[in-house]
Amino acid sequence: MQAIEISQYGAPEVLRLAERPDPVAGAGEVLIRVAASGINRPDVLQRTGNYPVPPGASDLPGLELAGEIVGGDAPAMAAAGFKLGDHVCALVAGGSYAQLCVAPVGQCLPVPKGMSDVEAATLPETFFTVWSNVFDRGRLKAGETFMVQGGTSGIGVTAIQMAKAMGATVIATAGSDDKCKACLDLGADHAINYKTQDFAEEAKKLTGGKGVDVILDMVAGDYVAREISCLAEDGRLVIIAVQGGTKSDFNAGRAAAPPDDHRFHVAAPAGGVQGRHRRVAQGQGVAADRGGQDQAGHPQPLPGRGRSEGARAHGNQPAHRQDRAHR
Repeated sequence: MQAIEISQYGAPEVLRLAERPDPVAGAGEVLIRVAASGINRPDVLQRTGNYPVPPGASDLPGLELAGEIVGGDAPAMAAAGFKLGDHVCALVAGGSYAQLCVAPVGQCLPVPKGMSDVEAATLPETFFTVWSNVFDRGRLKAGETFMVQGGTSGIGVTAIQMAKAMGATVIATAGSDDKCKACLDLGADHAINYKTQDFAEEAKKLTGGKGVDVILDMVAGDYVAREISCLAEDGRLVIIAVQGGTKSDFNAGRAAAPPDDHRFHVAAPAGGVQGRHRRVAQGQGVAADRGGQDQAGHPQPLPGRGRSEGARAHGNQPAHRQDRAHR
């Protein structure tokens, strides 16, 4: 098969088209003919030597894909409701930048009705991540207020849509007025330009001083203290990346409110190999939940949206020009 491999660590030009042996599906796995592969920040980090490949995983980049099942463990497929010829999207530990890719059956979902494979390939990494962190760990409920940092990132685009679909009031931050408008167009109730406004103060104003119930943060660093300052009573701060640094100073005294209940909760990310293993575990859990299903148990697009907004917003490139997609 043809695949995109990392010839050496460095700039996008180190990605090259190569010939590799066809992968073979093992127990509990399917073999997928890849129609499209999603591109995510971990792929860029792997290309630069900063995202370790777990033992036993493919050294090829790519954590999500969509395509047609062309082989695999027949009993496992049958138990999950799949068969040869089905189109699925999947989360993998690596290897989706290729014509063929093996994926665990438990990390596959049917391509939602009305979506192309290209659109469906943008779903697993961001949707699994958002579901696991915002709804499982963050326990966001209908009627609560949710804030996501970086509303026009892949995670942000997904988080806005999912939180809104689940009945939350959504606040998104972004770095320009145009990006703020894009957040509002995606469904956010409010958008804050963090370069011209203090997002913590604005969040408190928007909630009438109550504060935000759940914050999804990919920055960390000096954002943490400000995020804690605008959390509601029993608010939850979920940190999934540390792009702004690993250290933060904040008033730990705010962690408890009289008499005995906790003021807020912080959930931090796992990094390196552990982080990649966690992504895989998230995928298995979300695929098992299969929220948003039709009567046949197939996941459906969010209400009012017949396609993935991530695919539209961030575009796509042919396989031989993956270097463009990494710029």
